[in-house]
Amino acid sequence: MAMREMVNIDEEKCDGCGLCVPSCAEGAIQIIDGKAKLLSDNLCDGLGACLGDCPQDAITIETREADSYDEVAVSQRLKEIGREPLVHAQTGTPGGGCPSTQVKTVAVAQKAGDVAGKRPSELRQWPVQLHLVPPTAPFLQGADLLIAADCVPFAYADFHKDMLKDKALLIACPKLDDGQAYIEKLTQMFSQGGVQSLTIAVMEVPCCAGLVALVRQALAASGADIPLQVVTLGIDGSLK
Repeated sequence: MAMREMVNIDEEKCDGCGLCVPSCAEGAIQIIDGKAKLLSDNLCDGLGACLGDCPQDAITIETREADSYDEVAVSQRLKEIGREPLVHAQTGTPGGGCPSTQVKTVAVAQKAGDVAGKRPSELRQWPVQLHLVPPTAPFLQGADLLIAADCVPFAYADFHKDMLKDKALLIACPKLDDGQAYIEKLTQMFSQGGVQSLTIAVMEVPCCAGLVALVRQALAASGADIPLQVVTLGIDGSLK
């Protein structure tokens, strides 16, 4: 089990109103003995769509050890309770959880010139946040993988053209995110044998060195022989 964000229900605050039950798209919450309860960790995506529907503020998000989110288990659960399976909003294909967690390939737009609102995106997949990408995501197979610190795309004006083109993307912040969980996930990704090259893009600030360190640790733990390149940006957006 890895550390990840999970829904936590305070039974002392919960009055059993049940408003959170329909708001949970995965069917992970049920009223039992007059209290809302999380049925299983693998049914909860940890995104907290149920928070806003609790009038008693009994639901919060906590970080703890938990089983990974399991879309197959969610589909089985929804079938058990007679609810329609979750689908991707754009594709209409089956899939669980919030659209932010749904794995898919994104078609690269045709070149449209340097016109505001028409510049083509080089993003080839979704999601991009490392926390949300499963180790077995199909877009990682045979990928030249770019792992970028969260601030990099904002600092570097030509991020799409110079860094992202023809690459799969993961973004993370070593200062704000759970580094140990990322090491475990990256180790699984690298050991699958699908990633063929790695580029790490970071800012020249001390905390960004942590991203390079955790990727190197994961690479060593995986035993994979993957070429690695590190690109560093100044806070003015210049390449170092």
